[in-house]
Amino acid sequence: MKKIVLVGTGMVGMSFAYAALNQNLCDELVLCDINEKRAKGEAQDLNHGLAFSKTSMKIYAGNYSDCKDADIVVISAGVGQKPGETRLQLLQRNLEIFKTIVNPIVDSGFGGIFIVATNPVDIMARITRKLSGFPNNKVIGTGTTLDSARMRYLMGEYFRIDPRNIHGYVIGEHGDSEFVPWSQVTIGPKPIRDELMDNPEFKMADLEKIEENVRHAAYEIIEAKGATYYGIGMAICRVARAILQDENSILTVSARMCGAYGLEKVYAGNPCVVNKDGACRQIELTLMNNEMKKFKESCHMLDETFSGLEF
Repeated sequence: MKKIVLVGTGMVGMSFAYAALNQNLCDELVLCDINEKRAKGEAQDLNHGLAFSKTSMKIYAGNYSDCKDADIVVISAGVGQKPGETRLQLLQRNLEIFKTIVNPIVDSGFGGIFIVATNPVDIMARITRKLSGFPNNKVIGTGTTLDSARMRYLMGEYFRIDPRNIHGYVIGEHGDSEFVPWSQVTIGPKPIRDELMDNPEFKMADLEKIEENVRHAAYEIIEAKGATYYGIGMAICRVARAILQDENSILTVSARMCGAYGLEKVYAGNPCVVNKDGACRQIELTLMNNEMKKFKESCHMLDETFSGLEF
């Protein structure tokens, strides 16, 4: 029996729950929210669609005690990002909320894996790890999984190639300092810089615009519709599946640095091997000097921000 507890039944949480139902992700899905009436209503709404689904998933509203035998707890609770607000500006407001969430989950006897989706996700994942005292591998943020997917989608459109054959990552903070290390990007097996040299119709300036579009995609969506939720909901589902099915998949989750790139303790998006044990191994990329500088600056900013918090 595979069991997931979702904490936070806002648009992000319920986009994940809806994706989980349609993908038959688990056997049991528990919805928790400070607004218990809403959690019950959301569970009821999902259950009414079971007749049209291929799954017999058990879905119900619960509380933190239901975490005791869960494989995964997904945290998407928190206040939303306002138009023009950076993810880091959300930090102080969401820190106080997490203090009331993580401790009772741990007290329930939960011994599974946390997936954190609340922004600013890198710092919120680190906060979850500090509050829980869990092993490094068992607290994961969604990191730059969605950003990497956005990058592949846009590059697929540009090069007229299936995005699944674009291999590359967005790394660093899930936010304004994230970037694409172009030295690591390939189209199939071919390095992107070789493709640019062989085909003059494709230009590095265009790729830099794509990178900028990826970095600001969330702001554009928030301005247009008020919030982002479908993409991140599916990204959470992807990370959870890698855990539940012990896939050993490489995903750009936010995980604790333990010596990779000479960094310690900070959480940032970077390719990691994800399996039943969580983020079990960092994949340290061979970055160019300018790329390493960007990555360390991004991590340093995250580290400094976290260091200023009071618990």
